[in-house]
Amino acid sequence: MHGHQLRLLAEQEHVHYWTDVSVGSLYGAIKRLASEGLIAELRVEREGNYPERQVYGITEAGSAALADLRREGLDTVVFRADPFDLAMSRLDPASLDGVGETLSARLATLRDMLAASEAQRAKADPYLTVNERFVLSHKSARLTADIEWHEALLTELPRIIADESARTKAP
Repeated sequence: MHGHQLRLLAEQEHVHYWTDVSVGSLYGAIKRLASEGLIAELRVEREGNYPERQVYGITEAGSAALADLRREGLDTVVFRADPFDLAMSRLDPASLDGVGETLSARLATLRDMLAASEAQRAKADPYLTVNERFVLSHKSARLTADIEWHEALLTELPRIIADESARTKAP
């Protein structure tokens, strides 16, 4: 299909609800995929007074790359280190009084992110398959777990601050 068809399909499939793919970035992606030999121009079409449009198809190399990406996506567990953990483990002794406020703000942000994720999921729900609906729930589940962890951290914060204060005052 040509870029405009692909863009319309992406909008019809509501990919912006369940991926971080921007519909507007598709044309740049098409150029990159073509330059890498993953898709190739099949023909040029012209409908009425519309401009000519290049119709692309996936190449053998593109099919192989897509299969690899699918396999890698299913096989690879991604769990990145959160810079928050390092910052939390090495608190600034001069700023201990503000940690509670910072954590409360962080927790509020996570709750806002969960609410936005749930709203996005509800909006997308009529357009999703059972599989897509389940996959989209993963983000909310991760945010919920992070919120629960931060709530536990806030509960432990007085003990953490006392421990950090004692540790930094020790000779």
